[in-house]
Amino acid sequence: MLLFVFTEVMLFSGMISAHTIVKSRSAGQMWPPFGQPRLPVEETAVNTAALLASGLALVLAHFAYRKQPRRALAPMAAAVILGAFFVAFQGREWVALLGEGLTMTSSTYGAFFYLIVGTHGVHALAAIGALAWAWWRLRGERLTGAQLAAVEIFWYFVVLVWPVLYFRMYL
Repeated sequence: MLLFVFTEVMLFSGMISAHTIVKSRSAGQMWPPFGQPRLPVEETAVNTAALLASGLALVLAHFAYRKQPRRALAPMAAAVILGAFFVAFQGREWVALLGEGLTMTSSTYGAFFYLIVGTHGVHALAAIGALAWAWWRLRGERLTGAQLAAVEIFWYFVVLVWPVLYFRMYL
C-alpha cells in the first residue's frame, strides 16, 4: 500500500505542477478565464471539514481497535459516512458547475479542475469502498491489524492530499 500511495503522490504532484505552470503562464490574464464560473470556496470548505473529520474518525477507530476491536465499529462507520458525504457533495458541486458552463472543454481551467478533482474523487470512492470492506470484516471479527493498516494508509492519503488540492484549485 505504501508503494501504491507513493506512486499516487507522484501522479498528483505531476498534475499539480502542470496546473501551476499553466496558471503562471496566464499571468496578467484573468484566472479563471472570463466567462468561467468561480469555484464554490465556502461550500467546499464544509466538504473539506467533513473529509478531515473522517480522517480523525479513522484515527479514533485505530486506537479503539488496538484496545478492543469491536469498539472501532462506530468510528469506522463515521469515517465511511463522512467520506460518502464528501463525495456526494463534491458530485453536487460538479453538477452545479457543469450547469454554469464549466466543462472539460470550456477552458484549460475547467480541464484541470475536472482532471485533478476527478482523479481525487475516484481515489476517494475506492478508499470509501476499502473502508466499508474493512468495517464489514471488523463486524464479522475477521479484520486483521495489517488489513486495517493498509486501509488506513489509503484513506489518510485521500484525506491529506485534499487540502493541498483545495488550496491549489480553489484559493
